[in-house]
Amino acid sequence: MSAGPSAPSLVSLAAGARAAGRIALDTEFMGEGRYRTLLCLIQLAIPESGDGAERIVIVDPLPEDMDGSPLAEVLADPAIQVVVHAGRQDIALIRRRLKTEVRNVFDTQVAAGFAGLGAQSSYDSLLAEILGLRVAKTASFTRWDARPLSPEQLAYAREDVVHLLDLAEELERRLETLGRLEWAREECEPLERSSDERDLDTVFSRLPRIASLSATSRPLARELVQWREETAARQNRPVQSVLGDAALMEVAKRAPSTREELAKIRGVGGASGSGRRADELLGAVRRGHERPPDPAPERPRQPPPKPDDAPLVALGEALLRARDREAGLAYELLAARADLQAIVAARRAGGEADVRTLQGWRRKLVGAELLELLDGGVSLSVLDAGRGRRVRVDRRASDG
Repeated sequence: MSAGPSAPSLVSLAAGARAAGRIALDTEFMGEGRYRTLLCLIQLAIPESGDGAERIVIVDPLPEDMDGSPLAEVLADPAIQVVVHAGRQDIALIRRRLKTEVRNVFDTQVAAGFAGLGAQSSYDSLLAEILGLRVAKTASFTRWDARPLSPEQLAYAREDVVHLLDLAEELERRLETLGRLEWAREECEPLERSSDERDLDTVFSRLPRIASLSATSRPLARELVQWREETAARQNRPVQSVLGDAALMEVAKRAPSTREELAKIRGVGGASGSGRRADELLGAVRRGHERPPDPAPERPRQPPPKPDDAPLVALGEALLRARDREAGLAYELLAARADLQAIVAARRAGGEADVRTLQGWRRKLVGAELLELLDGGVSLSVLDAGRGRRVRVDRRASDG
């Protein structure tokens, strides 16, 4: 059994999505042993009538001549809501394969966190908890790039979208009642920019101990990063299988000029230290020497943590957890411990940390109050309400 609708089917599906204003999206993919993850299947669902029926289409994106333009136009239309679950990688793969933008994303995993459910809730658990439905998953770890697909694989793929629109609709209803629907939409907006493209500057900046390289070694590392990426892309291999980070850094430091010198570097010997591969590596080193020196940029230093910060971090967490409990939110949405540490350290230095807790809806809910707490304008106490003790938040009256 194979996957993939005819071109008229996608045109018809696109028309149905426009009429309904919604489309559910999921994908199956394989990343093992490749330079880039391979998109193997696209599952789509749209409402088909007013009685709750859905139309499900499974698209095979593997053929290079697959015309996905009708779907691409729908996904890029901000008037059509694109419903996903934990959809960051799905969106990144779709954007690359169809060369399209994806607008108006509503992620049910993100939305669940605002409805008082776990911020990392699985699709299966949300179906059971919110809709009272259970699905049988039996083909998750299979070769999605093989053709033809089995009936079991197609059934598995179909189940990933068959109830997704209903789940989104119920979550939207709950969030509307709670007054948090716009918060969830705000949180989903960055998903529209999801990408799996590899930026060379970012790859370079994430090399281990990159700050320790000298101004003359850094250009060599940049050339080696570029060579490694081009080689991995050409051979469709993971970059670390071409040249590991540790070996790359060592080549940049030692700047070998001969095959013999190159072969002495751990992780570069053998096949990489001889023949064409060795010549390519040495060529990258020579090109690096031709670049101008590249001193490490001066980075603004964050105030270092101090032992006295620990009680303030704990106090801030108590406030956040109190507000989180009152609001019925998943705590993970508000802050990580690193966020709190940055906020406390920056406030001690008279500044304000650039962290998510102090931005957007989070600032309105608790971020501004957290700053007040650190400035002494808010106090915490324990309140015994008879049904269990809880944290009480008091705002101090201003002097005068």
